[in-house]
Amino acid sequence: MILRRPVSLLLSLAAVSATLVLAGCTTLQSISILPAAGTTVLTGIGQTVQFTAFGQTQMGTAPVTTSNISNSVTWSTGNPSVATINSSGLATAVGAGFTQVTAISNGIVATSDITVTLGASGGSGTGTGNAAITSITVIPGSQSVASPGKTAQFLAIGATASGATSNLTNQVSWSSSSQQIASIGAVTGLATAVGQGTSTITALYTSTSGGVVTGTATFSVVGGTTEQYTSVTILPGSQALSAQGQTGQFIALATSGSTGLQQDVTSSSQIKWTSSIPSVATVSATGLVTGLTAGNSTISVELTNSDGSVVSGTATVAVSITSAPEPLLSLTIIPGSITVGNLQDTGQFLAIGNFSTAPYVRDLTNSPSLTWISSLPSVFPVNSNSGGNSGATAGIVTAYGAGNVVIIAEAKSTDGTIQTATATFNCPAPGSTPSPGTCYQGSQAPALLATLTIYSEGLNNSGWLITAPSATGTANVIHCGPAATTGGSVCVATYPIGTAITVTAPAEPGVNFGGWTSNCTPVLPVNAPGPNSCSVVLTTDDTVGAIFN
Repeated sequence: MILRRPVSLLLSLAAVSATLVLAGCTTLQSISILPAAGTTVLTGIGQTVQFTAFGQTQMGTAPVTTSNISNSVTWSTGNPSVATINSSGLATAVGAGFTQVTAISNGIVATSDITVTLGASGGSGTGTGNAAITSITVIPGSQSVASPGKTAQFLAIGATASGATSNLTNQVSWSSSSQQIASIGAVTGLATAVGQGTSTITALYTSTSGGVVTGTATFSVVGGTTEQYTSVTILPGSQALSAQGQTGQFIALATSGSTGLQQDVTSSSQIKWTSSIPSVATVSATGLVTGLTAGNSTISVELTNSDGSVVSGTATVAVSITSAPEPLLSLTIIPGSITVGNLQDTGQFLAIGNFSTAPYVRDLTNSPSLTWISSLPSVFPVNSNSGGNSGATAGIVTAYGAGNVVIIAEAKSTDGTIQTATATFNCPAPGSTPSPGTCYQGSQAPALLATLTIYSEGLNNSGWLITAPSATGTANVIHCGPAATTGGSVCVATYPIGTAITVTAPAEPGVNFGGWTSNCTPVLPVNAPGPNSCSVVLTTDDTVGAIFN
């Protein structure tokens, strides 16, 4: 007896099967090959070069991602008598000539080529061998995913001075500028979305020459899932008001659990504001506190998460019977701390003022009445806007060295009183070797200031003198040597990078000038009569020595 399934059941199963296939389908959009066509020249039989195939794929309507598909494509060369290629993309020179290199997958074709020249010096080449890597390119230059938990693959391609390239994805150190937005495998280049936003992805490679080279790309997370808050903070932490009905504004900042990102929840429906002694001070549903009678009250805020958990924070308000102070009650810098990972990275601070009159909260970052100060301006300068220029970029700090600094904001009220607030800015010092996320020398541009050191290597220890002007041309700012009225036997001064300085050895009775010892171009011949000078264009750390006898 033959059993037959109902046709309707078969059709239903087929429909389910088709739906499952379509729902999980990842489509290969295109293929690209590195090294590209016209760049590979091998100069002898047996030389090899590694080709890499990159596939651009897409699942449904998700963003396109790029990955290394070298081991899943079919490799071939058009002329095997010139070069052969194995299943992983490694090509070997066989004889002189030209041949095309092809990678095929799912009917999609990409090509490059090889030229083999026997006994010649060759061209740019792409087999890096022991040549030093001089640059790193991260591909693709930018990627985006829809939500946290999604991943994307980045690749690091190194190049030598001659243009030879190599896939260094598993030989570089990978890092993400914001672990709150994305993490990345330290040796794999696989990025994982954590929270909404954009992070800079960095690949760091220590070359055979001992130098450090980096490449960067961006990774964006378009959307985010609902996360629970783990803490809530009230800013400012305290306020002083008059009992004559003076008001002050508190702000509530909530911190997300896994990302650490902060959000203003002052007026959120999840928030409840309370005052411990309402007869002293009341607080509204938007954090506006009003002084009523002399005394102290604790202002509390409770935030209820979507899962029912509650986090809270407190601040204090002191109410006095004195007359109301001028409008600016307090000043807060947001965020309280910024950490960057490379020299010349920047961070933006905001200065928020709390006032007793509407509008109660004002952004004073670019106000001409607010001054930004760095406790170490020669290393961590901060932009200010004392001129009140439209579109100014005050509050931006730049790292020109490793360490940390205190950033101060000073705001003047209408009665001349000043409110201040502080924050910290950090650029971590590297360990024994450069690593991502540290301010190692050479990770970006040179330092903000150059250091000029003046000294003598001569036999005369009693009568010599060297002088030099300031960066703005003020004469004889440097007086170095026993004949100087100020200074000592070694003098140090700082100048902006690129400053051209003329250093002079004045004529001294009984002192013979024997010449410049280092890092200095003479203006006059050594045996010329009278003062002798040399010029130096300052880079980072420059020394100028002189011989006296």
